[in-house]
Amino acid sequence: MKKIVFATNNAHKLQELRQMLGDRYEVLCLTDIGCHEDIPETADTIEGNARMKAEYVKEHYGYDCFSDDTGLEIDALGGEPGVYSARYAGPGHDSEANIDKVLKKLDGVKERTARFRTAIVLLQGGEMHLFEGQVEGVILTERHGTGGFGYDSIFQPIEGDGSTFAQMSPEQKNSISHRGRAVARLVAFLNDQQ
Repeated sequence: MKKIVFATNNAHKLQELRQMLGDRYEVLCLTDIGCHEDIPETADTIEGNARMKAEYVKEHYGYDCFSDDTGLEIDALGGEPGVYSARYAGPGHDSEANIDKVLKKLDGVKERTARFRTAIVLLQGGEMHLFEGQVEGVILTERHGTGGFGYDSIFQPIEGDGSTFAQMSPEQKNSISHRGRAVARLVAFLNDQQ
């Protein structure tokens, strides 16, 4: 089984990705390779943040790896929180506080269209590859469901049965999600290399 490094310590993302890659790869996280630093994410795009993380791991640890970044873009908020999605309510990466801030800003707003976008950057064999995924939806006025993570409890994708991502099984979510689509492109690319 081939080893590949996913530049994250987010247990939810790691679990989702391991499910999607199956048993063809052993997916290592940052802790597995001894990386305990807080890797900078200071780019002004999600693609830039993903690239920064992948380059950091390659430069400091020597591993080929991939990294992702995801943004929730809400039309009524001019694309916010976007690249700041994880730290929208402050530097603590507090999902509940982030949701509260979004709901407060959208209070009374009828137009609630939004999208999740994921960018994955793979550094392999000295080359960089970009894989993207996107899903359209709407932001609900209150939380629904207890699964998922991040903004999943207030995001209802247009595709599907009217459930939020937090109400879906991991398999349902992965079949239509932004990350699922980006990972599917990454997986297809990696499988073509075998």
